[in-house]
Amino acid sequence: MENKNLIIIAVAIVLIVVVVGVVLTTGVLNKADDRTTTSFSNSFMEGAFTGDVKLVKNASDYMQSYEDSQHSITYNISTVDNSTALMDIYYVQGVTNPEHRSFNGNDWNIYFSQAIQGNDTNNKLNIIICQSQGEKQGYLIYMIIDSKTDLNVSSNVFGEPYKSYVEPLLKSITLKESSNVPAINDQFGLSESDFAKQMDLVHQYKSGNTSVLQGS
Repeated sequence: MENKNLIIIAVAIVLIVVVVGVVLTTGVLNKADDRTTTSFSNSFMEGAFTGDVKLVKNASDYMQSYEDSQHSITYNISTVDNSTALMDIYYVQGVTNPEHRSFNGNDWNIYFSQAIQGNDTNNKLNIIICQSQGEKQGYLIYMIIDSKTDLNVSSNVFGEPYKSYVEPLLKSITLKESSNVPAINDQFGLSESDFAKQMDLVHQYKSGNTSVLQGS
């Protein structure tokens, strides 16, 4: 049962990465003026996006989605008590080997990944995940780039999306401590003890015991 639960967690995490219900724009795309910035501020983070970016979903005080329709980019930002545990779970799905950067006294782990939008194999999403864990809470930024983007998305992970959009964003970020931060175990509908058991399996997997993922 524990092995099966771990698999369920690994599959369910995709929903958090993409964020259910966010619809990407399919209109005509034009190159934005890179000097344009859009400021944002919430209870846990403030900064500025490159380009004309709109708030499209305010799920709670601790999760928001923003959209740059001109470039078919969605930004999902959130906070949780233990973002490191979340990235350990992503490891099971192959999201590994982050780059490490520091801006404004904040240490960031930066991951590059890809996903398929729904069942459309022609719509490959490029995803840049930025994660920072503070003393009391963790912070997450997902830049999701639709296949219709006019950005130069290449095999070079530090290409245009990172240099022109992610790095300026991280340089602008001020992280805030907030109260009643969501617990990571609650995000998966698990008690603290059940989540701890699952994380033990994740850590075993990271240590090389891949057999923990085999269903019984």
